[in-house]
Parts: sequence; structure tokens; C-alpha cells
Amino acid sequence: MEYFLQEKIVDLRNHRERMEVENFLRKYGLMLEKDVEYTVALLYKERFIATGSLSKRILKCIAVNPEYQGMGISTKIISHLVNEAYYRGNTHLFIYTNSENAYLFTDVGFHKIAEITGKVCLLENKRHGLESFVASLKETSAAKQKNNNIKGDKVAALVMNCNPFTLGHQYIIERAAAESESVHIFIVWENRSSFPPEVRYHLAKEGTKHLSNVILHKGIDYIISNATFPSYFLKEDKTIVRVHALLDLEIFKTFIAPALNIKKRYIGEEPYCPVTKIYNETMKEVLPSSGITVKELKRLSVEEVWVSASKVRKFIMTGEIEKAKSMVPQSTYEFLLSEEGQQIIRRMNVLGEKEKRR
Repeated sequence: MEYFLQEKIVDLRNHRERMEVENFLRKYGLMLEKDVEYTVALLYKERFIATGSLSKRILKCIAVNPEYQGMGISTKIISHLVNEAYYRGNTHLFIYTNSENAYLFTDVGFHKIAEITGKVCLLENKRHGLESFVASLKETSAAKQKNNNIKGDKVAALVMNCNPFTLGHQYIIERAAAESESVHIFIVWENRSSFPPEVRYHLAKEGTKHLSNVILHKGIDYIISNATFPSYFLKEDKTIVRVHALLDLEIFKTFIAPALNIKKRYIGEEPYCPVTKIYNETMKEVLPSSGITVKELKRLSVEEVWVSASKVRKFIMTGEIEKAKSMVPQSTYEFLLSEEGQQIIRRMNVLGEKEKRR
């Protein structure tokens, strides 16, 4: 049979070819996700029998017709995608798949990170990737605690995008720092925001340097990343968002919180973003059973207007940067006026114009 298999790189811009993939995946309860940038299919006698896709470092949307399972078809798909990812310079890879298909990938060098039984499983090709990440968090934490003489068991955490860092972010962190002996801040690291991750990290660092018990971390791959929580970036429907939230929180409560002795997670009230709102609701449901309290704080308001990073970005995009001044710390405002900040603003305006023309 192998001699009759046809390997096809799908042209995702071609409506007919894209629909072929979507229809095939639909048979197996999958969908072609919006961030997919590369898709390969295997055909037998011009009929789809398997497909798989790539989104940067994530292998996803992988399905094999049950009639052809056990014949090495999935291995062919995975090998092709891995080679393509390596060719693109991505060597640390993740697979996002249905729980029942996880065994197909453990046989070809992937290792399970977390699973929501009956729903989804996340695997990676580094045997000790998550363990190494957790070890680095502990090392950063220990160094900060030693240097600042931080002691005690009242340990809290916040996960933030900070796009950019606002007085709202600062307010929640200050509340957490006042009520805790140490606070871990995880900056979301996906480069899908207007402000790059290193900039967001820098602005958070500058905006919290007056708080000696705050420990800043780079979220990297295991905290609200495109691997653990893709719908944070894709804005999918409520059911998908909840499943992704459960997966992200499974990693947090099982590996990250115990390693750092985190007992409380602070969140800000979310009146705008439905994805974040679902994530917060899911957090309040699942974390308490693991001994982690969730404390939701009301948003900070300035002159009866809620402070939000989206409003700051809107002021920036409309050339009203002076209006943003009342919503951000001085350190953030000074960055916006700097040459690096102005370059980011120019890039935001170019992207905004492109969106308008679509």
C-alpha cells in the first residue's frame, strides 16, 4: 500500500483544499484551528486518509482514518511535521491531541505533560522539559528570597500579559504583595501581543521594583502559552476555551504551585474579554480543591473609568498618548515616549491600517 500513498502539502489559501481538510477533521471531532500555518495530508487512491498541521512549535489537528490505523500512517504524518518544524528552526515541539490518540505520539518520542481525561492531552518532545522549567522557577525564587530576606508561607501568584503594564496591573500586584509574604508574577511569553515579551517583562519589572517581595518570572511554554491555552490567542467558542483553561490550570496546580508553595492566586475582575472571564471562572472552580485560594479584585478605575491595557492601546493607536498617561505608571509612559516605544507604536499603527483594509 505504501507505494500508492500520495503525500500532499495543502494550500491553506485555496478554499477547496482547505475545505477538504476541514471536512476530514470534522469526521473525527476535530477542527482546523485558525492559527494553523502548514498542513500535510496523506491520500490513498486520491482519498484523504490522514492529515496533520503545524502552528510554529505546535503539532495539531492530526487525524488518521481508523481503517488505516496500525499501519504507521500517524508516524509518517508526525515525522513529516517534525522535519518541517526543524527546518523552520523550531526544535522544542508540542503536540496537542485528543486523549485517546496520545499513545500514537508517545511511541515516536513525545512525552505527556498533562491531560484532561476524555478531552485533550499535551505532549512535548523534551523528556524533562517541564521539570527543567519548574527547576528554573525554583532557582529564581530562591535567589530572590535570599537577596531580599523573604520568608514565610503566605505565597501568592498572578499571571499577566501586561500589554502594556498599567496602573491596573500595578494595583493588583500591590494588593497581593501587601497581603502575602511573597508574590510570584508570571508574564505570558507568547509573542502575539502588540508589545514583545521582553518589553512587557521589563515594564512589569520597572513597575514593581518598589515591592521587595515580588518575584518576576518569564512564563515561556507552560503558563498560558499557545501549547497550554491556545484559545487565549484564538478566541474560540466557550467549550473549547474551558477545555484549554482546564489544561493550563492542570499544569499550574500539579507542577508549578507545589514547587513554589503557592497557596493563593490573584485575578482581576474581567468585564471585557470573554476568554479571560471563562478562564477566571474555571480557575475559581478547580484551584480550591488543590488548596489554592482564588481572590478576585475589582478593577482599578481612574475618574470613574476602568483601567485596562486595551484602552491604553486604543489611546496609542488614535494618537492620544496623553490620555494613556493617567492609566500607566511613569515608567511605562516614559517607555512609550522612548525611541523603542515609538517603534512599537509605529508598528501597531501599520498593523491597524492593515486590519482596516481587510
